[in-house]
Order: sequence, then C-alpha cells, then structure tokens
Amino acid sequence: MGKLVLFALALPCMHAQALAAGTGNYPNKPIRVIVPYVAGGAADITARVIAQKMSVSMGVALVVENKPGANGMIGTDFVAKAQPDGYTLLLDASGPLVVNPSLYARKTPYDPVKDFAPISQIASYQYVLVVPQKSTIRSLDDLIAQARAHPGQLSYGSAGVGAGGHLAGELLALTTHTQMTHVPYKGNAQALTDVLSGQLSFTFDTVVTSAPQIQSGRLRPFAVSGPHRAAVLPDVPTMEELGYKGFAVTQFQGLLAPAGTDSRIIARLHDEVVKASRDPDVVRKLVTEGGNDMVAGTPEQFAAQIRSDLELYRRLIEDAGIPKQ
Repeated sequence: MGKLVLFALALPCMHAQALAAGTGNYPNKPIRVIVPYVAGGAADITARVIAQKMSVSMGVALVVENKPGANGMIGTDFVAKAQPDGYTLLLDASGPLVVNPSLYARKTPYDPVKDFAPISQIASYQYVLVVPQKSTIRSLDDLIAQARAHPGQLSYGSAGVGAGGHLAGELLALTTHTQMTHVPYKGNAQALTDVLSGQLSFTFDTVVTSAPQIQSGRLRPFAVSGPHRAAVLPDVPTMEELGYKGFAVTQFQGLLAPAGTDSRIIARLHDEVVKASRDPDVVRKLVTEGGNDMVAGTPEQFAAQIRSDLELYRRLIEDAGIPKQ
C-alpha cells in the first residue's frame, strides 16, 4: 500500500520531468507552418519570409504549407485540431479569426479564442482610399458630397464580402450616412484593374498593391484606413486626420499554435519571431516593399487584439447590415 502511495505522489514530478524533456530539446524536427490561403498572397509572403529566418535561427526547417478554402477556414480549422506539440503552427490573417465568426450564418468549426494559443502578431497592414487619376472626384469631401447627392451611384470594389476593403467601405458609408454600392471580386487585383479603368468609382486597396500605381500617377489617394500614415505613403493622411474620428480598419498577420501548447514552446517561438522581425532583410521585404507595419507583439497582446477585433467587426457587420454568408 505504501508503494502505491509513493508512486501516486511521484506522478506529478514524473509528469513535469517528461514535459521538460519534451520541451527542452524543442525543436528536433521540421515545423509545419499552415497558411490558409493560396500561395503568393500577403499572408503567404509573410509566412515564407519569417519562416526562412526562423529556420536558420532554430536549426530546423519551418515548412510553409498552403491549405486554402472556405475563406481561410479550412486551414485554420486544421491547426485548431492539430496536436499541441509545437510542430504545427498557423500563420493567419484577420479574416478567419475575427471576421468570419460574425460573417457566416453557420458557426465556424473552431473557436478563435479557445482553440488557439497566440504566439505573436507579426505585422499589420492597412488600406488606402484611391480613385483613378482621371476621376472628377478630387478629394474625400468631394467623394462624400457626390455620394450624398446620388445615393447608391458611387461604386467600390473589394476582394470579397467581409474583406478588409469591403469593411472599410461599409464603415465609410456608416460614418458619413451615405449609400454606396459594393462590388465583390475574387481578389484585390481585379477590383484594382476596374478602378484603374474607371469602371468603379473608388476602392480601399491594400497599400502594397496601390503604392506603385499612386507613385506612377495612375491613382489618386485620399486617405489611409489605419491609425497612422503608411511608411511608403508618408504624404497620404489618415481618415482620422481628415476628421473621421475613430475610423480604423487594419488587418493583422500573426502566428498561432493549437490551444494547449506548452507555454515554454510558445515563449521560444515568440522570441524567434521577434528576432526575425528585426532582421534587415525581413524589414526590407515586409515593410519597405510590402507596405506592412512590423508588430512582433507578445502572446498576451495578440490575444487581446483578437478579442478586440472580434467585437469591432461584429458590431460593424451588424450595423452595416451585411447579409450572413
């Protein structure tokens, strides 16, 4: 009987030792980084740039795998249900985590708060409100005046229902008490093409894709959607600077693990993200060329951002009357 008692008392210690052994040599094999989008998109680029630097630093390969589908939910759900051992990670953007739960009539197959252990928000990016250079709309005030004078006649495009550019347009309409027509596309590229040709009145496009067109004189920018000016467009004011208080639409890109992942693994991965984000090559590719803002925040800060954005977009989708998908 005494031996059984001693064995029971030893169990917590044995568990702690096994846990330490499991994390002490982490990582000892390749790490999968799941991107829930097709290759070549913004999140995929961020994943590959960061993974390459982390691979060198950690001494194992970080292999980026694309699992697109269902507006990012297939890949996101795959990681939610993966083993919490630090060898399957998720590099996600805002949509699947903080927009889809309010956008879809059916419940998402994962809980964005309970099913993940945030590691770090890597970067954030914003949108720029642009019109074609030949447009008769000369300023944001002019755009709003025309929208009020001709309800529903001004059109804008986005990468799809619930995309950041769509939500920014809905917020603009709500803020200014105007009606504008949203035209959803399957990606930003086609929407931008139709703005350049004059088929759309305006769009909120990602800074990285619009910046070259602005610099070449083909697009006229009015404002950016984030809380501060974009580094690659320093002369373009924010919406708030133009008097639209509280107007902020940004998207995040961040690294997460399945819920239950050991906190020491999370801490190690966070340290590696911070190290990678300070690398000059990463800054050049993601900030100077990519139009992002590097964040590399703590797991706690990323968790708070997810909770805050969930509520922000829930209210916006509800107030704008965006139909459930």
